[in-house]
Order: sequence, then structure tokens, then C-alpha cells
Amino acid sequence: MTGILDSVNQRTQLVGQNRLELLTFRLNRRQRYGINVFKVKEVLQCPQLTSMPNLHPLIKGVAHIRGQTISVIDMSLATGGRPITDLTNCFIIISEFNRSIQGFLVSSVERIINMNWESILPPPQGAGRSNYLTAVTEIDGELVEILDVEKILDEISPVNTNITGTVLEELVENGPAVRRVLVADDSTVARKQVQRAIEAIGCECVLVKDGKEAITKLREMASQGSIYEQLALIISDIEMPEMDGYTLTAEIRNDPKLKDLHVILHTSLSGVFNQAMVERVGANAFIPKFNPDELGRAVKGAMPEKVIE
Repeated sequence: MTGILDSVNQRTQLVGQNRLELLTFRLNRRQRYGINVFKVKEVLQCPQLTSMPNLHPLIKGVAHIRGQTISVIDMSLATGGRPITDLTNCFIIISEFNRSIQGFLVSSVERIINMNWESILPPPQGAGRSNYLTAVTEIDGELVEILDVEKILDEISPVNTNITGTVLEELVENGPAVRRVLVADDSTVARKQVQRAIEAIGCECVLVKDGKEAITKLREMASQGSIYEQLALIISDIEMPEMDGYTLTAEIRNDPKLKDLHVILHTSLSGVFNQAMVERVGANAFIPKFNPDELGRAVKGAMPEKVIE
């Protein structure tokens, strides 16, 4: 266990070719879960938590860690299970999502596993809209669930997806001829957030759940005519099952019919992303989630004034 806790910070800099490292953990149940190490800042034994008035029911309390006050979310309760009660033997995963830092209370932390995104699969059909999964995988013959943390955070503190009035007026004026945007994200909540912001400036969204579905859709569109007459740009998450955003961008740049598409990588990996990797795969921009004004301006600025011949 000590080895895991000591090594997490060192391994958050991993950026590979369609690869990731999962930190596996368990809640009250026997089910195993995983979180991308890229989003983990630190793992530590649960410190003393302070209860405060008017906390959200899913927040166990706040912890004072390295000069910061961090809300600690009971991940078992947040995903529909029993609350975690024995805090003396529990752990907190300190993570950074969507420009904010929070702690996830878990029953136990296991190990870090290096995997290929192709081994990370979308949730099975029939899982229902109420589940908290973005993906599943198999490790040592056991199913590992990857949680939709953005959905959990949105239930605790909903993100404002409205573009402010003055910015909206600025963006809607003199719109380009091609207004369709392809959005690739494995989180249902994140897709809806982006869709609302993009549609507010008069654009149409084509929604897909991962990079593999995105590249298939793009090639299908390109087979029917110039992609630039059909699509203005692409907004893609980085973390997605089967094919991540880096690999999707590289596939686009290597395809003669798609190579000039504008690609914005839009991800909750704020503060820890590898700018060199973003540039190496050929993405045009990187935007941490989620600021609707910033996203709206980036989309408007990227849209071509005329269609590429």
C-alpha cells in the first residue's frame, strides 16, 4: 500500500499512445472501480473530517490538507450505495476535475495498472441513464467500473452552461456558413453541457460517445462529400474508452480527407495535461472544462469564414 501512495504523484505525468494508468479502489461493496491516475493529485489515509452546516448530503465533510480546505465526497453514497462509516481505515483520493480540487472517500485503494484505451469499453447496453459509469474494463478476470465523476460533481454543484448575455451577442453576430460541430465525450453530462453552450451560439451538434465512434462518423461523412462543407470543427474529450482524444486527433491528421479539420481538446484534466503532447498530435487548442464563455469564444474563433476548397 505504501508503494502505491508514494508513487501516485510521480505517475500523473503519463501521456501515451492511446494508453492510460488506472488507480483501482473499492467502496463498501466488493465491486472494483478505477480512476485515471492523470486526474489524481494524491492518495492519503483519511484525515479528520470537519462537518459544516448546509453541506450537500453526499459530502462527508471537509479536510484541511496542505493549506487547502477540500470537500470530501462519499463515493459509495454518491453512486447509490451505503455510506462509508469506518473512516479510520479509509482513504481519500485527492483529484482535480474541471478546474477544481476535491477528495473522494473510498474504502480501500489497491494498485495502479497500465492499460490501453482499446481495453476500456463503453458501459453495456441496458445499463440505464441513472448509472454512474463512463466505461468498464476487465482486470485479472474481474470487472472494473470507471465512474462518471463529472456526473457526480454536477449533482453536487451543477455547472452553469449558459453563455453570458454580452458574450452571446458578440458570438451570434456574423455567424459562418458552416455551423455543425462534432462533440466527442464519454460523459453524458459533459456532452449535454457542451451541446447547450454550442447551440446557444446558433450551431448544431453531432454527438458521439468516444474517439472510435467519432472517427467512424467523420469517415462516413467524408465519403459523402467534402467534410469541410458538413462540419466546422471538432470538440473532443481526451479520456474516452476504445480511442482517446490524442489518438483521435492523430487519426484525423493522418487522413487526407480530414487532416485540415480544427480540433479542440476539451477535458477535465485541468492543470496536469501535457501541452507538448497536445501539440505533437496536432490539436489546434486545449480548453479545460468547463467555462461556457471560453468554449463559445474558442468555437466561434475556430469556425472558417469560408469553406475549404
